[in-house]
Amino acid sequence: MKWLSTFSGGCLNRTAYPSPPGPLDIDGTNGFLYSALWKFGQDMAKRSSMKKLTTEDYGILKGYFERQTYRVSSYSLPSMIAWSNACYNAGYTIIDGMFFAEASLLGRPGNRHLTMPISAFGPPSPALLCELVSQLDCREICFVPGDYLESAGRSNVEKFFDIAEQPEYEDYIYLTRDLAELRGNRYAKKRNLIHQFTRDYVAKKRVETGRITNATAPECLDFLEKWCALRDCDAEQKENMACEKEAVIQALLTIEQMDWQGLWVRLDGEISAFAIMSHLTPEMGVLNFEKAYPSIRGLYQFLDNECARQLFQGYMYMNKESDMGIPALADSKKSYYPVEKIKSYCLKIRD
Repeated sequence: MKWLSTFSGGCLNRTAYPSPPGPLDIDGTNGFLYSALWKFGQDMAKRSSMKKLTTEDYGILKGYFERQTYRVSSYSLPSMIAWSNACYNAGYTIIDGMFFAEASLLGRPGNRHLTMPISAFGPPSPALLCELVSQLDCREICFVPGDYLESAGRSNVEKFFDIAEQPEYEDYIYLTRDLAELRGNRYAKKRNLIHQFTRDYVAKKRVETGRITNATAPECLDFLEKWCALRDCDAEQKENMACEKEAVIQALLTIEQMDWQGLWVRLDGEISAFAIMSHLTPEMGVLNFEKAYPSIRGLYQFLDNECARQLFQGYMYMNKESDMGIPALADSKKSYYPVEKIKSYCLKIRD
């Protein structure tokens, strides 16, 4: 006798069935997914614990993410792996063709949460999502894109979950063309800063640019250490910066292994800036990391423009992640005029 979950108002109630059900429609979920849930219940019996997410898993998981459609930067697979470090504990499991990830801050087990499942089935209905989260012995799912609430219907989601916005994780979305061309009066200040940098450095043949490879990654690591020394990344009160440093190091060490795309800028023969991006959806890439010496006027703007021109070819949109609630970072991101900001939410199963 196997367990199947059938809809009856709250989450799905468990009912015993000897075999897979026929084609039924449950809260907008077709019979195929309903049958998949029956199989999911079978596979749950075989499930042990979440496997720690590491670089060795990239080749196994890449296929799940190539055509996923969540537009929140948290669903970049290389980024997920890079942030699974000394600060964050990230794990995953695959059950009946569905990828599930969980995460928590190390030393803070109370904040464990899941992210949205990824599979060829597409996003699950709120009823099905509630049951999947429950069967994975969790009550909360975070980094749920605002797109999901719109498509599923907020009122439908509220039947099963309490909804809480994550304001510090609202991603900024730009048209790649806008940041590559910088046309119009609104970008006049950016063009002026790039002009000054070009006059003082590029025109004098003091600048080189190139793609980050395994061969140039060590130079980028050396620059990162110098940049972090200026910003005091390793200070105890700057936990987020220390965690990001670990993620950047991981990205540089796996620059070719995990299909990152990176760009460096040399000034007078020394790397003085770099940026790294990754795939998110077929139309959108994520600018995950961007570092430059702040004392060199126009360098950040030059780097950003080169990223749009070189790294994001083939992507209509650039996701430049969130501002983490930092006012100066928010001002910088707003100054590039995003075409959209995508909210993230936490959904907690209702009592």
